[in-house]
Amino acid sequence: MRSMTKLLEDLEKSGILISKHIKTAMEQVDPAKFTDHELDYFWNDKPVPFLTTESGMSKTISAPHMIVTMLHHLEIVKGQKILLMGSKGGYISALLNNLVGENGKITIIEPHEEVRSYTQSKLKEYLESGKIYLNNSNDLENIDDYYFDRILITGFVKKVPSEIKFKVKNDGFILGPVGSIVHQRLIKKEKQGDEWIDTDLGGVVFGPMDISELERNPFEPDNLVEHMENALELILEVIEIEEESLNRINNLIWSLKNLPPEIPIVDEYSTEEEILENPVMELLLAEMEWLGPLWPILTGIDGLDITNIESINNEYYSNNGGHEDLIP
Repeated sequence: MRSMTKLLEDLEKSGILISKHIKTAMEQVDPAKFTDHELDYFWNDKPVPFLTTESGMSKTISAPHMIVTMLHHLEIVKGQKILLMGSKGGYISALLNNLVGENGKITIIEPHEEVRSYTQSKLKEYLESGKIYLNNSNDLENIDDYYFDRILITGFVKKVPSEIKFKVKNDGFILGPVGSIVHQRLIKKEKQGDEWIDTDLGGVVFGPMDISELERNPFEPDNLVEHMENALELILEVIEIEEESLNRINNLIWSLKNLPPEIPIVDEYSTEEEILENPVMELLLAEMEWLGPLWPILTGIDGLDITNIESINNEYYSNNGGHEDLIP
């Protein structure tokens, strides 16, 4: 098994800056205490899973180079108060605790119940000693510390929530991935009086801050629209789409946005009749003549698993209730 010292040496050779304090924290906090999985991926500078949720979603501890990069850009000094959005199983908060020292304080907001429960078990000693505080999303407004020196967001957000901005002290800053599932930038957002100064630190790839977003039904209209808009944005950056096709896609997105609220949701338990009569499916199937060739691109480019909508009417449909292509 590789050692942390060797891993950090390799990262430095690759050009990644690692301060003495970060190196010490990485060497003193054992990642094995925060995952029950083997650390082979970690030692090879890749994300390592720490939890698979009941719905099958995997949560990971970030790759070492990304952890070191985030810690570097946080510019941590002893005694600071840091708010961590997303626990990453407890590993990053333990590193932060090491960096801020005895007079510092780490507060975690973890929106996902399963991840929060897992983190609580792994951080038991830290929580009992009052070194780290673990909360859910609803606790954000009630946190005693009104101002934080740093806020680290460990999963992508479409934009930094205003309620988080109110928690940053003057000259403090927020660091995290901002964008969509297919296009993210690591942004440092620094508070200078009444102004915010953004620094773009480069492209990154993170999962969402709240993994419940990945557990949404793929045929929920808002979810489908979001994925199609993300895919279209990325496609238009690299290729040109015919105006007629582009207009049709935008019209379809508009129609999905304007479907009535609280329509029935299609899932793997829906019958064939329920699927074909669903307003979302009726809308999509009506456009299938031109949409069919584009469908795998629009829904597959950012991981939405709806690969072949046309097969709803073919022999692969199961009368047991559900369809294999509709399983998210």
